[in-house]
Amino acid sequence: MALIQSKVRFMIEALGLLRQGGIVMIPIALCSLLAVTIVVERALALQRRRVIAAPILAMLEKYRGEAEAERALALCQRNGSAFARIIEEVLRHRGMAHAERLESMRAVGRTQVGRLERGLTVLEIIAAISPLLGLMGTVLGMVTIFEAITASGLGNPRVLAEGIGKALITTIAGLAVAIPALAFHG
Repeated sequence: MALIQSKVRFMIEALGLLRQGGIVMIPIALCSLLAVTIVVERALALQRRRVIAAPILAMLEKYRGEAEAERALALCQRNGSAFARIIEEVLRHRGMAHAERLESMRAVGRTQVGRLERGLTVLEIIAAISPLLGLMGTVLGMVTIFEAITASGLGNPRVLAEGIGKALITTIAGLAVAIPALAFHG
């Protein structure tokens, strides 16, 4: 029961920080959700067994040449892994000259790398813009402070504190999204 209460308390505090950070927290939160989605999806998609399938490796260990080529080709075509696509290309062009086989394998390899890296550009963009969004929140918080000073002078510390809070919260939120996004991108 205490664990549930602490989690609820944490969620309430987090929502309070989101509200206190102002409108800039909305795109920062969206960036955070998108980054988490990409990281989880890539973690699942890039599992070794999905990139380099065990049946393909086993087939290659037993491969004895042209007599097994058609069976190996059919196995690669049924398998959706990136490695299977490359081996399929090699098998399909086995009668060509070495240089031609090598170039076709490289072309398929580039295509497969593009598939494996899907979403990483978006993650890189999130890592780049999140601190800028945090900076924008900082500037907006400072504007709030200056507006408060203009309206009521330096006599109302609560208004000053709200502006400083907005500035600091958005900066922290932007960095909290950018740092892990950059780490997972690299």
